[in-house]
Amino acid sequence: MNKKETVFVVSDSIGETAELMVKAVASQFFGREVEIKHFSYVQDTQDINNVITNAKYSPSIIAYTIVLQDLKQYLDHRALEEGILAVDLMYPLMDAFSQTFNMQPNRQPGQMRKLDENYFKRVEAIEFAVKYDDGQEVRGLKQADIVLIGVSRTSKTPLSMYLANKQFKVANVPLIPELPPPQELYEIPRKKCVGLIISPEKLNDIRRERLKSLGLTNAANYASLERIFEELECAQNIMKRIGCPIIDVSNKAIEETADIILAMFNKRGSFAQ
Repeated sequence: MNKKETVFVVSDSIGETAELMVKAVASQFFGREVEIKHFSYVQDTQDINNVITNAKYSPSIIAYTIVLQDLKQYLDHRALEEGILAVDLMYPLMDAFSQTFNMQPNRQPGQMRKLDENYFKRVEAIEFAVKYDDGQEVRGLKQADIVLIGVSRTSKTPLSMYLANKQFKVANVPLIPELPPPQELYEIPRKKCVGLIISPEKLNDIRRERLKSLGLTNAANYASLERIFEELECAQNIMKRIGCPIIDVSNKAIEETADIILAMFNKRGSFAQ
């Protein structure tokens, strides 16, 4: 009875990259999956010795992704001593990067997983910003890293999305004179709430352009200065009651406002990230 072909997948991280490569190559030879034995998160020479002990008693290959130079050299040396074929799946491409781009690898295990984690955190934050945009779900206020409040057209939504792309969960709440703000707004720590204000003239221009794009008349109450003054006064009274910091966004780009918020929160240690 023939022994099943075995490949030992060895990595100083989880080893998922090596496994995918081994399966892709094996499919070209056997028409089925090769037996794969995992040795993940190898950290020292004893871990390498365990791999060698398992691999030397049957025909097998060691396929590895190890970026720590000392461990890589030790594995190559021990595999050579025992007559085991060890294949470094990363070195040829890393060497090509070094030669072509004149750069050196940082040789830190788990970098791919860190990139994946950052990606999923960003996606989660974006989904959060969409779900809790414009006061849709007040439950999100207590879960948010940052809560933005302000009258209509103070860039709350685009600012929320910009910050979400930096992995922060952001909720925003519109302040309208006829509608009392949700009680939850007064129950969250004031240090994570930010009020956005804007000059009446600037807001008037923005709202008039908004109405024009919608094909509506400029005479609508939404864009009148009287209405704008009323909204801004109401909003500032709420912000003062909460005791949150206030940022004037009249002549600021989204990126500039975001930088102010992040600098302010990081200085106070409000982020646990």
